[in-house]
Parts: sequence; structure tokens; C-alpha cells
Amino acid sequence: METKMTPIIPTLPGSPSGPGSLGRHLARRLAQIGARDVFSVPGDFNLTLLDYLVAEPELNLVGCCNELNAGYAADGYARAKGVGACVVTFTVGGLSVINAIAGAYSENLPVICIVGGPNSNDFGTSRILHHTIGVPDFSQELRCFQTVTCYQIDTAISTALKESKPVYISISCNLPGIPHPTFAKDPVPYFLSPKVSNQLGLEAAVEATAEFLNKAVKPILIGGPKLRVARAQEAFVKLADACGYPIAVMPSGKGLVPEHHPHFIGTYWGAVSTTFVGEVVESADAYVFVGPIFNDYSSVGYSLLIKKEKAIVVEPNRVIIANGPSYGWVFMTDFLSALAKKLKKNTTAMENYRRIYVPPGMPLKCGNGEPLKVNILFKHVQAIIAETGDSWFNCQKLRLPEGCGYEFQMQYGSIGWSVGATLGYAQAAKDKRVIAFIGDGSFQVTAQDVSTMIRCGQKNIIFLINNGGYTIEVEIHDGPYNVIKNWDYTGVIKAIHNNQGNCWTAKVRTEEELVDAIANATNDENKDSLCFIEVILHKDDTSKELLEWGSRVSAANSRPPNPQ
Repeated sequence: METKMTPIIPTLPGSPSGPGSLGRHLARRLAQIGARDVFSVPGDFNLTLLDYLVAEPELNLVGCCNELNAGYAADGYARAKGVGACVVTFTVGGLSVINAIAGAYSENLPVICIVGGPNSNDFGTSRILHHTIGVPDFSQELRCFQTVTCYQIDTAISTALKESKPVYISISCNLPGIPHPTFAKDPVPYFLSPKVSNQLGLEAAVEATAEFLNKAVKPILIGGPKLRVARAQEAFVKLADACGYPIAVMPSGKGLVPEHHPHFIGTYWGAVSTTFVGEVVESADAYVFVGPIFNDYSSVGYSLLIKKEKAIVVEPNRVIIANGPSYGWVFMTDFLSALAKKLKKNTTAMENYRRIYVPPGMPLKCGNGEPLKVNILFKHVQAIIAETGDSWFNCQKLRLPEGCGYEFQMQYGSIGWSVGATLGYAQAAKDKRVIAFIGDGSFQVTAQDVSTMIRCGQKNIIFLINNGGYTIEVEIHDGPYNVIKNWDYTGVIKAIHNNQGNCWTAKVRTEEELVDAIANATNDENKDSLCFIEVILHKDDTSKELLEWGSRVSAANSRPPNPQ
């Protein structure tokens, strides 16, 4: 007779059957706010805490290959779910993940970064511990995270949610399991008091803006990346419906505005805008920028032909009118909703756009056996996550279908971000098939966590652009340092797969091979597999937008010092 053994799961202090503890409180709080998948790398200082996260039935602990990718995954998860979390160990983990946390800060993403710290008895002593730089001061990590640090768990988590910024929580390794009456019951659900606009300021801002725009002949509406942090996408669309202006997006706002809207015209990115969009925006006599970020990249080396006296700039909590009056404590959603009721319908700029618009020509079909070109590649695909590089520019041209998101990290621009972000986004959006475009140079930074995608049963499609180096850097400033060692990328993925889980790979050099690969990746046999398609391109095959953008950013970077 066969005897089946039931695995023994130890009862942890503070687990559902034990007394309340700090570890259980944190686990319940993460589940409560919606961070149901927590990305982690174990280390001796966080192991006890990880036990409590594993014991929480509403949490799924996702082990990552390194801390940087765990942070990137929490970033991607927050983009899809509204909040993300990662857990690493002290200093060696914290200082590794901090690059990802800085990126989340720049993109206004609420990421809870939890670090397992040394035993509480070691603080304030002269002891030297491992995972430090060899001095008895354990505050190096805290100082690095200082601008996003809160000290008490509930304050930190609520701050992340309210401010849409990452926070840092450090928990000594001997504290997660200590029972305490404070944690005897489940945490009380948060009530984050809604931010209410100053009513007089709101009315004044709306009246001044309406007066300015209703006098304009051909105004236009441009959405920016801060629409996300303000949660104002719906209000933006209602304003667009009411006013009749053309709608454009800034490059990092792509995916936040529905591209099936009848007034959507494309991306405004100065000299590398979608065809005819730059001309319509820069010839307007009034433009409403909603949630913009103007930096050297989004302004194409500070070359936008925008005049401040013609611009209404709507920030998440402030409205600035024509480089003049500024109305504070006026929140974006309130402002856009109220403004929609005050504007006269004006379709002049939309009519001008339709007059000059010429549908883009289709790229010439590659001949049989002819090497694949980058413009042919993007004729065949849609994308959701684009890595730093030429994918930025090619993916801007894609018209996203209804319900399709789009993500890229423009403000921070950390190469390698997209591998972890794809892992996190796909873990949060299990009902979608995530498509990512990743350059070979970026992929070499963070490739390991394709392993985690396979282990989690993800069905992502990854297009690996193999063009032999850092192409975006080449167009800014070329040198031998932009050439990388070529890998057999499909071979790497096969080794990672190791016949465990569902994975399919292909290497393509021609348009015919690309079409076949996409068909195979989307057929019934592979629809539930991670599909990895390595696309071989010539090292100098880039979009014309990258050539233009690179030359302007290079000029901005090489400006001589101002005379003293």
C-alpha cells in the first residue's frame, strides 16, 4: 500500500494561525493594496521576512535572478496594477536595486522597496558586518535612498500611493517574527483622503483658460506622461470630445490616450514627430499641454518650436497660463472636467490636419532572400514595451488598437529596463500577451530574467533586435565602445529554457522568415509559450527619426561652457 506524505509547513509566529507580527502585518498590507506579486532576491538578512510573504495566501513571491531586475519588474508591475513591490537584502541588494528605484521615481511609479536589514542589536555598536563596506556605520544604504525614505510601514506605503513615488522600508532580520499586540488584527484598510482642488483657484483657472482658448483660431491638445500620476486619462478624453481640438501625445505619453479617438493625430516630438503632427502643433496659436515633461530627450535637444506665451501647461496640481498666471492646488482631473464645460467647439486645427495629411507609404517589400530592414520589421508588428534605443522611435509610429497599453522609460532611459519591466507587467496583466522590443546591448544587461518569465508560465513575445551594438549611442557619438560581443541569443534562451516550461525561439534574417516566425508565435501551438524571435539587422539600419534625434541631442551635449 502506497503512503502519501503530506508536506509539513511550519506554523510561523504571526502566520494566520499564530499571533500577530510585523512580518504578517506587512504581508497582509501588500495584499490589501493590490501588490499580489512581490519580486524578490533572497539574502540572509531578508530570509525570515520572506517566510511571512510566502505564508500569506494572497501573495505570490516571484524570485528574480538579480536585484536590478526585481526592481525593474516592480516598476513594470506598478505600470499595470498601480503599485509594485520588491524585497532584497541589505546593502549588496539595496544598492543594486536602487537604479531601478530611481527610474521608478523619475516615472512617478509607486514601488515599495523592502530591504531585510541587520539584527537590531547591531545598530549603534562598533561591529563590522558582512554586506557592508567594512565600517560600523550601517546608514550608507539609507542615505542613498534618503529622498524616498519613510520609517514606519503604513506611513511609507500610504505615501507611495498618495505621491505615486517609490518608498524604502528596512526591517531588521530579527523583527519579522516577534509578536506584538499592534499586529494582532488584520490591518485596517487604507482610506486615502481625496485631494480636493481649491474651489476659487479652480474657477479662476478655468475662466482664464477658457477665455484664452476661446479666442484662439486653431488650438490643439497634447497629452503627456503625468496623465498617469494624475489619473486623468478619462477626463482628458472627455475634454477632447467636448472641444474638438486635434489630440497629440508627447512620446512618453503614448498609450495613455486612446489612439482610436477620431481626433488623434499622433506623437508630438519636435523634429521627429509623427508625419504632419509637428507642423500642426507648432503652427497652432494655442496649445494645451496636459501633464508634460520637457527634458533634453523629449525636446530633441531643446529644439521644440513652442512659445510659452501660447501654452497652457496643466500639471497634476497646478495650471500655468501663457507663461503668466499660475494657479496652485488645482488638480488635473477637476480642471479638465470643468474646462470641458466652458470651451467652444473648434475643429479648425483638425480640419487643417486633414487637409495636409497624406497617408504614409508602405515600405518596399524585401526581395526573396534580401536582408531584413528595420522599417519592414515594424510593418508587421504591434508593441507594448519598448527598450531604450531605436525601438523608441519605431514604436511611436505604431497605431495602438483599443485596449493596448504601451510603456517605455524615457525620463530615466536605463538600458536593460525592459526585460524586468516585461516580467512585471506580464505578471500583473495575465489577460494580455505582452510584446517587447529589446536591443541586443540592452538585453545583455538583464537577460537572466527571461528564466523567471518561463518559470512563471508567461506567454510574452520578445523581439530581440540584433544589430551589433548600442545603436542609439552611435547616433549621438560613435566610437569603438559602442560595439558589443555578439551572442547566439536564441542559443542563450534555449539554454535558459533547458526543456523546462513552454518556450519557442526563432532567428530571422529576411521578411519571409519574419512573417513565418510571427505566424508560428501566434498559432495555437505556441500561443501559451514564451516566444523569442531574434531579428538580424545591419548595424547601420536605423529609423530616420533616430538619425535626426541623435544629431540634435549630440549638439545639445556638446555645447561649449558659458563664458564666466
